[in-house]
Amino acid sequence: MRIGTRGSALALAQAMAVATPLREAGATVELVTVLTTGDRGERPADKSRWVAELERAMLDGRIDAAVHSAKDVPAQLAAGLELVAITAREDPRDALCGARSIAALPAGARVGTSSLRRGAQLHAARADLVIVELRGNVDTRLAKLAGGEVDALVLALAGLRRLGRESAAGGVLDELVPAAGQGALAIEARAGSSHARSLAALADAGATACVTAERSLTRALGASCQTAVGAHAHRLAGEGGLLELTGWVGLPDGSRWIEDRLSGAEPEALGRAVAERMLAVGAGELLAAVAVASETQA
Repeated sequence: MRIGTRGSALALAQAMAVATPLREAGATVELVTVLTTGDRGERPADKSRWVAELERAMLDGRIDAAVHSAKDVPAQLAAGLELVAITAREDPRDALCGARSIAALPAGARVGTSSLRRGAQLHAARADLVIVELRGNVDTRLAKLAGGEVDALVLALAGLRRLGRESAAGGVLDELVPAAGQGALAIEARAGSSHARSLAALADAGATACVTAERSLTRALGASCQTAVGAHAHRLAGEGGLLELTGWVGLPDGSRWIEDRLSGAEPEALGRAVAERMLAVGAGELLAAVAVASETQA
């Protein structure tokens, strides 16, 4: 089985997390690195920059499946492909590197992130913070922090753990609502293929339900990578398998934002219900304002 992956250290670690149990089960697995638009530094206005080339390689028959960070997977997949498994999830929260907490940052601190969602939520928590657009892989960003380009930076805790760099985290940001799918791995393959059926055995039911609810919410909102939207679902203990889903939508400067939380049993329906409630109190206007600002800047 040929499994496609981006070539970064984190992407390769994620692909190995899928390849290892397959090999232990007796399968022959080859990892194939594919250069994506995002890796080349190009920035089209949607998540396809991280997955389009991998999807093309599957459709062309060059690879049999691909491993993605679930947060990078667009709402609509290429025709003929399907998500066949969401594997057991790592901690989905954001981590702060360089300080213990947002409150511990000095006045006017420079915080590095390339995420509109993280920047908006940081501004909502502390209007005095200066958000610095910081790109590159995890090691590159940590080196920029060490070099004094920023006072702190925000990274996914899951990525730090997968790279063995959790010690770089000064604290965990419970006050930030993560991106939909953050911390989870999504396996994509050609619909109905024998490889799709084999890979489906790696699915984790709890992670699948949570990520499905989160993706349903962002899809119903019409969110994109150009909007500041968070979505996080988790199982409620002792509630008969109910999920609790939190949604967050805000302006990039953090001046206006909406957060909602609701519990339910059916993931797709729960995501739509939270989206409807948020749209009813103005989420659509916030998203539209961001879209207009993005078009103006373009």
